[in-house]
Amino acid sequence: MHAYRSHTCADLTIKNVGETIRLSGWVHRVRDHGGLLFIDLRDHYGMTQVLCDPDSPVFKEVEKLRSEWCIRIDGTVKARDAELVNPKIPTGEIEVFIRDLEVLGAAEELPLMVFGEQEYPEETRLKYRYLDLRREKLQKNMKMRSDVVASMRRRMWDQGFREFQTPIITASSPEGARDFLVPSRLHPGKFYALPQAPQQFKQLIMVSGYDKYFQIAPCFRDEDPRADRSPTDFYQLDLEMSFVDQQDIFDTIQPVLTGVFEEFGGGRKVDQTWEQISYRDAALWYGSDKPDLRNPIRMQVVSEHFAGSGFAIFAKLLEQEGTEIRAIPAPKGGSRKFCDRMNAFAQKEGLPGMGYIFWRDQGEGMEAAG
Repeated sequence: MHAYRSHTCADLTIKNVGETIRLSGWVHRVRDHGGLLFIDLRDHYGMTQVLCDPDSPVFKEVEKLRSEWCIRIDGTVKARDAELVNPKIPTGEIEVFIRDLEVLGAAEELPLMVFGEQEYPEETRLKYRYLDLRREKLQKNMKMRSDVVASMRRRMWDQGFREFQTPIITASSPEGARDFLVPSRLHPGKFYALPQAPQQFKQLIMVSGYDKYFQIAPCFRDEDPRADRSPTDFYQLDLEMSFVDQQDIFDTIQPVLTGVFEEFGGGRKVDQTWEQISYRDAALWYGSDKPDLRNPIRMQVVSEHFAGSGFAIFAKLLEQEGTEIRAIPAPKGGSRKFCDRMNAFAQKEGLPGMGYIFWRDQGEGMEAAG
């Protein structure tokens, strides 16, 4: 038998009943039921319930076990009673009676519990990251990240791309943010830079005649954090193609993204028909080049209705070259309280204010304010 395990903690099923097996993992939880000790043993793959009673030759040692002790056990697989079957885990039909035990690593009282979903301050989680990463939610997140990257790689290879790694230590080639600098040992007083993106290197690859390139590329930028990236480094799917136009890029990346989201979206379907919006229209309708299309509201240019009108604020603005008036329809925003809140938001963003118009039904006309 292997020195540490014959099976993982997700392998055993009712077919293994009667077998002598060996498991290694961490003590997830200990339950004492009147002298009968139950232990949830956890490894990277899953959980197995193991148990021990006073008839076991290692009962005294098992009594000493605490959460997050790393152990190896030998035991016999038994079927659980029908009323004790746990359908939530793959090993829920069996349990293992402990015959032998080896403590591989004992643990003192923990500053952060792995069992359960308790909330801890971020400082505590980062200080004891090795414990935080043992928690079920973090384990799932890390596994999913790895699986998503593997899925993207497969999909790119299936479309004829080849993956090439580009250098990390390089000369500075500033882009949109500050570089991270690395002092040179061989040339005192001079520095290398970490690449903000593999831009120059991938262009060298393409002009060298490689037709389709991709890379899950690290990007290092000394900038403030954003909603979709960390403050120091992030990874992106980077690709280049030769002898193509813009539509070829769209047609290549669409099945990759839709496929990944469907594969890891928990059964949710992704609309395969992508609406294509020009940059000009996106800026006009949404004021952003990456709009959230779940929001059906579009801005509209209404300059012609105010040019030369008696609404002096807008009319005077339109006398200045390059200005226009845009309206944002708000079907359920017809209250003074709502408009005051939006006006305050506009002023907070550095604007002098925001005009609004109420349209009334049944021939009541309209009410305007600036």
